Amino acid sequence: GKLEQTFPYVPTHLHYIMLELLKNSMRATVDWHGVDGDDMPPIKVVIADGRDNEDVVIKVSDEGGGIPRSNMKRIWSYLFTTADPKVQEGMVSLNNNIVDHAVDSPLAGLGYGLPISRSYCRYFGGDLNVMSMEGHGTDAFVYLTRLGHAKEPIPL
Repeated sequence: GKLEQTFPYVPTHLHYIMLELLKNSMRATVDWHGVDGDDMPPIKVVIADGRDNEDVVIKVSDEGGGIPRSNMKRIWSYLFTTADPKVQEGMVSLNNNIVDHAVDSPLAGLGYGLPISRSYCRYFGGDLNVMSMEGHGTDAFVYLTRLGHAKEPIPL
């Protein structure tokens, strides 16, 4: 990939999307290989771009055990999560002062990260796709249309 790549995009949306994908990959990798795993595989990020490419494409790959095929459609549903129910209880408790950006926030939560990330991509003419191989890992592809080359999908 191109480490020095620059392109115009809304930084807060890109930050949200990438943080969501990276923390999902980190959590899956640690869950699959164990917290004390001596041989933890890396999470790979590849940025594919060319002057004539329609999109900037970012691929996030992990070896975190993958997603069962029966869950693939559900990952785009709000409130679908694989987080421990105790984590969810802490996140929605009215007596708890945990906020989304807190230092002690968990790596998994309420299940809206992937759907919102895909909505951000699609709003600006791109997309977010996930391909998974159960028992191995997951690849997420972020397609970002170069800003200025697409119209916002606002009905007139």
